[in-house]
This record gives sequence, structure tokens and C-alpha cells, in this order.
Amino acid sequence: MMLRLTDIQDWISGLGVASADHVYIGKLDNKQQKSIGIYSRSGSGPPNIALGGLEHTTYDTRAISLLVHWNRDKPESEAAAYELFEKLRNISSLSIGDTHINYINLMVPEPQDVGTDDNGVYEYVIWLDLIYQRK
Repeated sequence: MMLRLTDIQDWISGLGVASADHVYIGKLDNKQQKSIGIYSRSGSGPPNIALGGLEHTTYDTRAISLLVHWNRDKPESEAAAYELFEKLRNISSLSIGDTHINYINLMVPEPQDVGTDDNGVYEYVIWLDLIYQRK
């Protein structure tokens, strides 16, 4: 079974950077300030399949993008993005739902400033790959 976005949403909510009702998956038309969006990131290249086929493949990868949509204050927005980034960087053991995560691969060296939305709210993006144990 694949690692589901709803399980990732619960995990990100539990980190405490944004309140649970401000952590969302998919498109949210009226994004509230101080929110974190979780999106699937498209990958490229062949799937990970071990010699002997899928039944011998022990891990898989879930590529996600986190959008930190904070407020109109640049220093506060940057601080929230870095707080999330540091929490991700300092995890030493993790299961999401009932899936063991072997490795978190941060795909950016720091939160990426993507400017403001149409309402002047500062946004940052963090890309990461979750390498998880297949069942």
C-alpha cells in the first residue's frame, strides 16, 4: 500500500507549526493564513523495482511538496518555514500511519521563498522525499 496524503497530513499537523485545521491536502480555494499545504510532487525516471520483481522490492518513495502559506509579515513567514524545515531535518525515527519511514530526503537546502500570493501573503516551499517500507 502506498503512503497516503491523508496520513502525511496527520503527521505534519502533529508537528505543531500550524494548527491542525490549517494543514490541508489538495487545492484549498480560500487559503487561510498560517497554513501548510501538502501536495504530491511528480517524479521522473523508472519506478523502483528490485531484481525478482515487485514482491522483492522492500521500499518505495513518496515525493511531496509542502507550501508554507503564512501571513503578510516576511520575518514571521520565514520563521515559520524554517521552523518546519528544522523539525523535518531533526527527525530521528518516524512512522506515518502504520508505515515505517526509512529516510527523509530533503530535496532543497532550505525553504524556498516563492514570493507572495495575490493577497500579499508570503509563501515558502519545501520539497522532500519520504523513503518508506513497502508492505
